[in-house]
Amino acid sequence: MVAVATVAAVALAATVLTALRPDSEPTAGHATPTPVADARSTPAPTTRDPRPKPKPSTPAATPTAAKTTPPPPTGTPSAPPSSARAPQPASASAPLAGRVRPQVTYEGVATFYDTGNGDGACLYGPTDDVMTAAMNHTDYETAKACGAYVRVRAAGGASVTVRITNECPLPCAPGQLDLSPEAFAELAAPSAGQVPITWTLLSPGSADPLSIRYKTGSSSHWCGIQVVGHRNPVARLEVREGNGWRQLPRTEYNYFLSEQGGGCGGAIRITDIYGEALTVDGVAIRPDVLQPTRVQFAAH
Repeated sequence: MVAVATVAAVALAATVLTALRPDSEPTAGHATPTPVADARSTPAPTTRDPRPKPKPSTPAATPTAAKTTPPPPTGTPSAPPSSARAPQPASASAPLAGRVRPQVTYEGVATFYDTGNGDGACLYGPTDDVMTAAMNHTDYETAKACGAYVRVRAAGGASVTVRITNECPLPCAPGQLDLSPEAFAELAAPSAGQVPITWTLLSPGSADPLSIRYKTGSSSHWCGIQVVGHRNPVARLEVREGNGWRQLPRTEYNYFLSEQGGGCGGAIRITDIYGEALTVDGVAIRPDVLQPTRVQFAAH
C-alpha cells in the first residue's frame, strides 16, 4: 500500500516538472486560445471629397421673341411744352437781345393789377397811357424789358398792344404779364381773373423822338441816366470819356449809373437790341427833367 502511494507521488512530481520546462510545448489537449475579433465592427471613417459637387443643371429657359425697339425719329426731338419758352441765343437780327427777342412767341398767362398813376419799377413816372403791363421778374431781366412794346393775344383771338412799365415780382412765372385793367379787358372779362396768352415783341411803326432824363441827385460827380420813349428795347448806354466810350451798368430801376461822375453831362451813346447806336450831345445835367432829343431807333 505504501509502495503504491510512493509510485503515484513520483509520477505526479514528474508530470509537474515536465509542465514547468520552458521549452515544453502545449499538449494537444490544451490548444492556445486564439483571440476572436469583436463582433461589433467599427465603421471606417468617411473621407469628404474636396472637389465641389456639381450643382444640378438648371433647365434652359424657354426662348422668347425679342422685343423690337422702334428706331428713334429723325431730327431734333421737340422740347416738352411749358408755360414759357426757354430763352435762346440772340438772333442775327437782334444780336444784343436778352430773354425778350423779336420773332419769338412767348406763352404764359395774363393777369391784371391796379396800376395807380401808371408809374412802376421802370420809373418812367406817372402817365395817362393805360395800355401798360408789368413783365414777370425772369423776363424783366434787370430792366432790359423796360419800354418794350409787346402784342398780347388771348386764346379766343382778341389782342392788345402794351408797353412794359413795371415788374411783376415772384411768384409771377416766366411768360406771365400783369396787365392794366384796361388792357386785360381787351382780352377777357375781369371776372375771368387770368387767361392763357401768347405774346411777341413789337417795333412800332410810328414813334416820337426819344428823351433823356437825369436822376434825382445827379451832378458832375455822380449821375444816373435814363432813356424814355425808345421804339426798341435799349441794350446799353455809354458815355464819352476822353477819346473813348465807357459803358454804364444798368440798375433794376432802369437807370444807367456813373458812380464816379465820369461822362456825366457829356455825349451819350445809346444802342438798341438790333445794334443800332444813336449819339446824343448837349444834354445838360438837369435832374428829373425830361429832355427831348431829335433821334429815334429805326422800326423793325
